Amino acid sequence: VKFFNIHKAVEELGLEKNFIGGHPMAGSEKTSYTYANDRLVENAYYAITPTDAVSKERVEEFTEIVQGIGAIPINISYEEHDKVVATISHLPHLIAASLVNLVKHNDSKNEYMKTMAAGGFKDITRIASSPEMWEQICMTNNTNISDMLQKYVDSLLEIKEDLDQHKGQGIFDLISESRDYRDSIEDRNNSLISRSYNVYCNIIDESGAIATIATILATN
Repeated sequence: VKFFNIHKAVEELGLEKNFIGGHPMAGSEKTSYTYANDRLVENAYYAITPTDAVSKERVEEFTEIVQGIGAIPINISYEEHDKVVATISHLPHLIAASLVNLVKHNDSKNEYMKTMAAGGFKDITRIASSPEMWEQICMTNNTNISDMLQKYVDSLLEIKEDLDQHKGQGIFDLISESRDYRDSIEDRNNSLISRSYNVYCNIIDESGAIATIATILATN
């Protein structure tokens, strides 16, 4: 199967005056109407990638539609858009999938890795349920993803060298810099992998304990 860049296909078909690309940065790892949500794009960023030939009036009209459904429009070139999503969405998805398979292929017969893979591991390895969609995404943006993947491989090799050479300061600096930058990122629920929320209650395992918690929640 051969995959095509949408904007390049539009250009080859001579439809540049009639095309505005774009999509919301929102969704879920679940598919089908069963998981529909009438607030799906509310406060989510919506990338708008018009061609250079489409009229300014049409772009403004489409921008108003995006705002009307509650999303936040970002007008961006398709080239920059493809690089951005390759870095913050597509590559992380491949990393998550490869990390899960790393555990699968290196676990012992007792499956201790799988048994203890809870909490943080599951949080960073949440994977959308449509391999077909992700194949299409990766094949239409393969160059950008490959470029960023190489940068990531290079960074992993630097981490490996720090580990092999017992350079603790390198690991300290890695965690410190990444922590500070991550904390500066605005917290929005606009990922293709929706968030998971958990509430933990440390209670005695006895009859009526859950009912007690439910009563407290209901009265408050």
